[in-house]
Amino acid sequence: MKERKNNTRDIWLELLAVAFLATGGIFVRLSALPPINTGFYRVLFSIPLLFPLAYRNLSSLCLKDVIFLLFAGIFLAGDVALWNLSFHYTSVANANLLANLTPFTVIPLSCLLFKEKPPKFFLLGAGITLFGVFILIGGKANPGISDYAGDLLAFCASFFYAGFLLISYHLRDRIASSVIMFISAFGSAATLLTAALLIEGIKLPHGFPELYPVLGLSLCLQVIGHNLLAHCQGKVSVNLSSIVCLSQPAIASVYSYFLFSEKLTGIEMLGIVIVILGIWLVKAQYK
Repeated sequence: MKERKNNTRDIWLELLAVAFLATGGIFVRLSALPPINTGFYRVLFSIPLLFPLAYRNLSSLCLKDVIFLLFAGIFLAGDVALWNLSFHYTSVANANLLANLTPFTVIPLSCLLFKEKPPKFFLLGAGITLFGVFILIGGKANPGISDYAGDLLAFCASFFYAGFLLISYHLRDRIASSVIMFISAFGSAATLLTAALLIEGIKLPHGFPELYPVLGLSLCLQVIGHNLLAHCQGKVSVNLSSIVCLSQPAIASVYSYFLFSEKLTGIEMLGIVIVILGIWLVKAQYK
């Protein structure tokens, strides 16, 4: 396994990737299509956009790599489907929080699979970051009994996303990020198409109002967000990477403030500060 240097520049690049990923909740809520159909078109429309970035490196793939990437796509499809569905049962805040609890899966599995032992104060920094996320979400969320199904869906999505992160992290040593996203998209599209057929039926987008949210998801999440995140996985430790991804709920809250005039309370702003402090503390452990 190639050593990750965890340079500050790459941390900022990953934060930029997370900033694009944080737009997902906005586009999903704006989509008039059913949630799994929305996820299917998000992946489908990304394939022609990713091909120009990936085609030069496709010839170097072996069959084993393709199979692993298709499995990565299946994991990503599980994340997309469950996360999109969760918005119909719980708040955007809760969905963002619970779907980003990947460190609780990634960290123990990375120790087991990649022998990446966390540094001395890693758990402290991770705990501070997670504490900040809970403070941030606590200022908005007011869950009732009806929200529990959505919370569970979002939480389950975090396990599927962790599976995608671990596979792409392993392959990123020798495969370009654009290739990872391009090939895995076929596994995601096939899985989401099957799920849509069984659960919702296939719905075609009609007109620009139904088309632009899925195009926004394709561009901001698949082509830019996940692609840039996969690139950073070749530069940043998987443990540190999973903690940086916890900043997504904080960034989503800032978007809500500017786009929907949702005011940030003092508690929410405190949560954002604590999230940033936790990420900084984790970053300081990697030299």
